[in-house]
This record gives sequence, structure tokens and C-alpha cells, in this order.
Amino acid sequence: MRRWKAALAALLLVPLFAPPAQAAAPTYGDFSLMFQRSAGQYAPPGEKAYQWAWSPQSATESQITWGDPVTWPPAYAEHFVHDGDWVLLDGWHDNGTYYTERVTSESLCKGGACTAIPSHGGQQHYVRWTVPSSDYRLVAEGVITEQSSGKNFRFKHVQTWHAPAPCSTARFGARTCITQSESWSSDQGLPAGSPLRETKRRDIRIAQGLGMAFTIDQQVEVPWHAEATEYWNW
Repeated sequence: MRRWKAALAALLLVPLFAPPAQAAAPTYGDFSLMFQRSAGQYAPPGEKAYQWAWSPQSATESQITWGDPVTWPPAYAEHFVHDGDWVLLDGWHDNGTYYTERVTSESLCKGGACTAIPSHGGQQHYVRWTVPSSDYRLVAEGVITEQSSGKNFRFKHVQTWHAPAPCSTARFGARTCITQSESWSSDQGLPAGSPLRETKRRDIRIAQGLGMAFTIDQQVEVPWHAEATEYWNW
């Protein structure tokens, strides 16, 4: 009798309707696949394909290469670090040397309000790891240093990261993408004291579960459109 009463009391403590489990917010890793050995190709309609590939270096670091599949692997590779709720850009390999990027100021903007981002050893706060449900903008300014020579130049990188939204291509159909709208300016190759010159402005869609370069729409320097043609793991 006592056992029966104890069992009944325990049963009465269990809620009849458990609250629904909340789905975890998607991460940049879910879209970019930066911690998988993922790769893909993209091309303007009817033209030659270009290639990208992630190469994880550790549980927190990964490099992405972009280049021509005919002459793969390229010398160019960007080095990213995941720390907490941020993916940070440390620099890149190119021309047989490493280019260290260090910011002197950074801001996170939502709507018309901007706040300064505390420094993380000078590494650029490139993208939020947990994907927000609303757009946000990042503004970074700083200096790039060529490690082999000590030469440097100034840069400004402005990015708007758009919230997940439907996207599609004829080849891969309907997907969910985040979009990076970015502008890159620098005084590289210009006389000392020159104002920064914009050399890149483009929109890149990154498809959840597929990876980078789902579509690319470049406005500067040359208008250009490309779409993903292949995705795989290597």
C-alpha cells in the first residue's frame, strides 16, 4: 500500500504536457561548414569554375583557400579562429608569406546604433558564431603587415550580415542562406598619405548545410555574378 501511494505521488509530480523543446539557434558553422573538410566550385554562367575549400587546423582554427582548380592548391589561404560567439580573422597566406591583420577600431551596429567592440588581441571580429535573427553591421579599420618585409598598409572593412532568408538557384533549388554584403578599402600600392580606395564590394550568399559561394554578386571592381556548381567533402 505504501509503495502504491509513493508511486502515485511521483506520477502526480510529472507534468501532463511538457513544454516543447526549443531548437538551437543555427551557427555560422552550420552555413559555412568551416570545421569540415568541405569544398565547392562556383562559376559565372557559361564560364570557367573557381574553387574554395576549408581546411580545419584544430578544434578552434580553420583556413579557407580560394583559387583556380586547374592549378590547385593556391598559395592564398585565410586564417580564422573561433572563440566564444565570434569568428575572428587573424590574417592570410599569400605570395609565400603571411599577412597579419590587426584592427585599430571596430564597431558593431544594429539599426542606427553602433557600439565599439573590445579588442581581441587585434584580430578582426569577422562574423557572429550564433546566427542572429536580425541583420547587423561590422566596421573594422586597421593595418595589414607583410611578415616577410615588415611593409604595411591601412584598410577598412565594412560588412553587413543579413539574417537567414530563403535563397535558390536552378541547380540546388530552394535553400536557406545568410548573406554577407561587404566593402573592402585600402591604401595598398598608393603613395603615402593617400585616402583609402575601395577595391571590392560584393554580396555572398552562404547556404545552410552546403557551404560557401552559393551565389556571388560583385559590384566593384567589375560587376560579376556567379553561382555554385558543385559541393563535396574531401
